[in-house]
Amino acid sequence: MGTDVVVIGAGVIGSSIALELARAGHRVVVLDRAPGAGQGSTSASSAIVRYNFSTFSGVATAWESYWCWLDWAGHLGHDAGDLAAFRRTGLVVLDVDAAPRTAWLPLFDQVGVPYQEWDSATLAERVPGIDTGRYWPPKRLDDEKFWEDSKQSLGGVYTPDAGYVSDPGLAAVNLAAAATAHGAQFRFRSIVTAVDRSGGRVSGVRLSDGGHVPCAVVVNAAGPWSGALNRLAGVGSDFTVAVRPMRQEVSHVPVAHGYEGPAVADVDLGTYFRGEVGGGLLVGGTEPECDPLQWIDDPDDADVHPTAAVFEAQVTRAARRLPDLTVPNRPRGVVGVYDVADDWTPIYDRTDLDGFYVAIGTSGNQFKNAPVVGQLMAALIGAVENGADHDATPVRFRAPRTGLEIDLGAFSRRRTRNSGSSGTVMG
Repeated sequence: MGTDVVVIGAGVIGSSIALELARAGHRVVVLDRAPGAGQGSTSASSAIVRYNFSTFSGVATAWESYWCWLDWAGHLGHDAGDLAAFRRTGLVVLDVDAAPRTAWLPLFDQVGVPYQEWDSATLAERVPGIDTGRYWPPKRLDDEKFWEDSKQSLGGVYTPDAGYVSDPGLAAVNLAAAATAHGAQFRFRSIVTAVDRSGGRVSGVRLSDGGHVPCAVVVNAAGPWSGALNRLAGVGSDFTVAVRPMRQEVSHVPVAHGYEGPAVADVDLGTYFRGEVGGGLLVGGTEPECDPLQWIDDPDDADVHPTAAVFEAQVTRAARRLPDLTVPNRPRGVVGVYDVADDWTPIYDRTDLDGFYVAIGTSGNQFKNAPVVGQLMAALIGAVENGADHDATPVRFRAPRTGLEIDLGAFSRRRTRNSGSSGTVMG
């Protein structure tokens, strides 16, 4: 029989990890404070599937994940009933000084991601009604320069195989159902209050209701609560990259005649947008320097209501790019709390407490990678529990669908901070 494993967090990441560990023969218990799977950060995800990351491992993981989304039923290997759907809309990443295409297109070439380079004329033709002006850097709405006409134009890079998942929460439910079919147990409304250790390794977790779950392995996939869980376990002193909870808003905007164009990543103006089921537009931000970041100490204290200020800023920026877009007076959207790493690159790793693993710093840009993250963590845990020294010789994972080799050292807790990162949700 396999090892007794507790996965803390039943979002899309934790549920994927549970599925792959259960498939590998481990006895898995998943604990989550919510009433069901995918009801935390996952439910607030924009669920965009894209491939532009600043490391080979990031691009390779995203590209492997694409094939899982494309064959979602096959990936689950289980008749889960109503399934989340991948909608292939394409995505255009507009040119921006902070992340020039020359810095990341070589990674597309190495991985094999198909793309097209568009000049401003092609951009205008392929996205009707778009303003191709270059406005960098992003500015606040009360800055007079925000409203100035552009003096230059920009193009972008289009990836036809990008898109979005129709219902991110349902995707987590699908993964949890598949994991359950393989024997995993999900215990909801469960809050971890202590991590037990014996002889220098994990021995179990304790719950707020007085319960105790013995185990040999714990996986921290607790999203915005991951930092607090690390502190309970007494790990983190050797991390070179920290994680923090951040409050985020995503705006929903009705569009009179619907939006049929590709998703657009617009760091030039500090926003991104994609079509939404039903014809509306979903608009988010890319953390421009002119906007204050909403760091919070306790995720439970986050205001869950969209604010007029953030809504107006996000949607007005989108309307600068799509001049025909109307900015509603009343904010509408979703609020979530992200688990953000310093360099916006996740940490998939062991820790200095034997048996305690982390899949953290994932919010904002790792939803798309969830199907493969489960496989990465299962491979990592299997190797380390069988004696591999991952810190000295990082585990390498051979992606089954693309054949790409992914170096898990890129996601190390001890890595040199990713200097190639845009410093935004784009990674």
